[in-house]
Amino acid sequence: MARFPLYRIAGVLMTVFIGWRKRYTGLEHVPSGGFVLAANHVSNLDPFVLGMPLYPQRTVRYMAKAELFTRWLAPAMRAIGTFPVRRNEPDSDAIRTALEILAAGDVVGMFPEGTRARKGLRKKFAPQAHTGTARIALKAGVPLVPAAIAGTDRLLRFGTISVAFGPPVPMDDLRELPRRRAAEIATERLMAQIRDLAAGLPPEGPGRETRLGRTDSKE
Repeated sequence: MARFPLYRIAGVLMTVFIGWRKRYTGLEHVPSGGFVLAANHVSNLDPFVLGMPLYPQRTVRYMAKAELFTRWLAPAMRAIGTFPVRRNEPDSDAIRTALEILAAGDVVGMFPEGTRARKGLRKKFAPQAHTGTARIALKAGVPLVPAAIAGTDRLLRFGTISVAFGPPVPMDDLRELPRRRAAEIATERLMAQIRDLAAGLPPEGPGRETRLGRTDSKE
């Protein structure tokens, strides 16, 4: 059950706002225990939308750049369940927090590319996937679940909002490799699965919601 006050409020608001437009698939791939959830990133609303298929039973805890934890924003950031990370440098505090969350059986949400893929800039400045997401999953010994999001950059156009989950990234064969190499291979596999999921997302149209592996069509 979502236990952060602003997370619960955001969940209610997103449920009302998205309504019939949501389409969730692949929930049968979601583990019951702790896991790292990783997705593409196209909009500032992605964290809210990515967590919606699991709401209210599960809370997705996100890393957020430390710059957002200002004197005025920090209370709200923590009330929604996020925790700070210093970018472009090793941050042992953020990693420790993520490991504690996963050990408690909760979900850590991450965007491996680290930034949004904005229209018109993607080809020239393609975001690069970072290995930190895979490193945390490997260190914690938990599943790394890929996901793809579509439609959040068109939220005000009332199109379909889609979230697709894939099977956990195979990592058992990587655990005896050096940590850096294991993380690199896991990241390559992760991003390949995210690309495949994104390619399979349907175009805008009537909503179809999949809950717990069952599809209810409204077409």
